[in-house]
Amino acid sequence: MSIRGSYRTALTYGAVGATQASDLVTYPPEGFTPTESRARIGHGDQRFETAVTQALTWQIQERSGIRVRVEEQPDDDEVRYNPVTFDDDGVPIAPASIGTPQVEKFAPDGTPLVTAGTSATLTMHAFGRTVQAPVRVVSIIDEHDRKGFAYGTLEGHPLSGEESFVVERTSDGSVWLQIRQFSQPSTRKWQFVAPLLRRQQKVMAERYLAALRGD
Repeated sequence: MSIRGSYRTALTYGAVGATQASDLVTYPPEGFTPTESRARIGHGDQRFETAVTQALTWQIQERSGIRVRVEEQPDDDEVRYNPVTFDDDGVPIAPASIGTPQVEKFAPDGTPLVTAGTSATLTMHAFGRTVQAPVRVVSIIDEHDRKGFAYGTLEGHPLSGEESFVVERTSDGSVWLQIRQFSQPSTRKWQFVAPLLRRQQKVMAERYLAALRGD
């Protein structure tokens, strides 16, 4: 599927990539509320690799009761979305842009891994109703001991902002899952139920952390 049509729908916030800023919790984008959650989910290299595969195949969301429907995924010959990049002090050094293709990757069982530029609709039950939340993957984190991805909100999402899911391996071999986000209600309608949105975010963060714990 082509991503050209997908890019006609803009992200609903400006600070693309800011979930990876080291000072996000202290200095979030203006008007947005940041949160960060972290939990140990195992130990050892195999656990790390398994958790990375689970994270990059939407299993965190699906195991938390969310239905994921991929709408558009970049072809190998399509350009990809490059997020804002930061230096070691969290200062932006390169703006977001449309860039060069990246190599497509697959899980061992052939399941496609999440790629930057992929658009998806997340469907969940909240507030006594079915809520659909369109998102686009804005960055892939691919470091030796940190791997995962971040997605940003599209029009129709109850929130405006970004959320990242990163599996980390520490020097003692422990494996952790880190969830970071910054958000605000996307419309006046959702502003009226902002406390409920915050409560639901906390519930979902707990579900996300539990999704990979103990596997």
